[in-house]
Amino acid sequence: MATSIISEVDFDATGKQGGYLRLPHSVHRSAYGWIPIPITCLKNGNGPTLVVMAGNHGDEYEGQIAVANLARSLEARETRGRLILLPMVNAPAAEAGLRTSPIDEGNLNRLFPGNPSGTPTEMIAHYIEEVLMPLADYSVDLHSGGSSLLYPATLLRGKGHNAEETKALIALQEAFDLPYAWVFTSGGGRGSSGRTAMGAANRKGVINVMAELGGGGEVTPDILCRTERGLRRILHELGMLPNYVPDTALGTRELNVQGSIYAYSAGVFQPMKSIGDDVEAGEVVGLIHHADTPGAMPDEITSPYPGIILCQRAMARVVRGDAVFQIAADAI
Repeated sequence: MATSIISEVDFDATGKQGGYLRLPHSVHRSAYGWIPIPITCLKNGNGPTLVVMAGNHGDEYEGQIAVANLARSLEARETRGRLILLPMVNAPAAEAGLRTSPIDEGNLNRLFPGNPSGTPTEMIAHYIEEVLMPLADYSVDLHSGGSSLLYPATLLRGKGHNAEETKALIALQEAFDLPYAWVFTSGGGRGSSGRTAMGAANRKGVINVMAELGGGGEVTPDILCRTERGLRRILHELGMLPNYVPDTALGTRELNVQGSIYAYSAGVFQPMKSIGDDVEAGEVVGLIHHADTPGAMPDEITSPYPGIILCQRAMARVVRGDAVFQIAADAI
């Protein structure tokens, strides 16, 4: 598939290579310049190919650190198969600490399948879908709530479209061993219309999972540890890290998301529930205060869904349309 992005690593070469994907970017200060997207490839012996990405959104940090640490610490002789690591796949956004690219305002996880001659972010999406995913048997895409949201360590996966795929997805879930798993009830498969990296993997027949890991524009030490542990456990599960000895699994609670709760006025958001709390339908879960209007009563936010709080807004200021909570219930 035609692409203008050039890889400095040879995906077929044995050993460990580190370098950059060169994304052409001609601008005033650099007529023949390129944007460097860091990449590491480890290949040794027979085994599957696993692509692990982070920095799809630039303000999501645990995954970036975990993938960079893995790239630095692993040697090819420890591994089997091929491991492709991209710690900041949307490099312009990651360098700026922004959800979207400051170059073209592109939200990478809404632009698949991309465009080989489009904007820089569209070109990255195209390269992932048409160059990297066809190499892969498995993929992991690491996210967090970014600057505006908070998540507990949560794996996201499809249900699988046949018994073999379902078994493989459950094996990845159990290996990652995060506290929660958000199991989708529809979509996926080779006919996926998803504009996300998960949709790209599905269209190419790649067994894939995603994760939401913290947020609020900060790094949570416990979630980072769970992430790094989980990645090594996945590598071991796939036979790619044979000498690793996984510890005892802690267990995962499977959930189906019911929906999000939104602000319907501008003001200062006060949550009255925390992540993991139970919620009843019709229950007041937050307030929006109007400090600019003396004597004004706060607006009550009620939940239209029963379940538990899976995700919470990190920012206090809200306007109409901002998501303040996400509600999930035990998977059925």
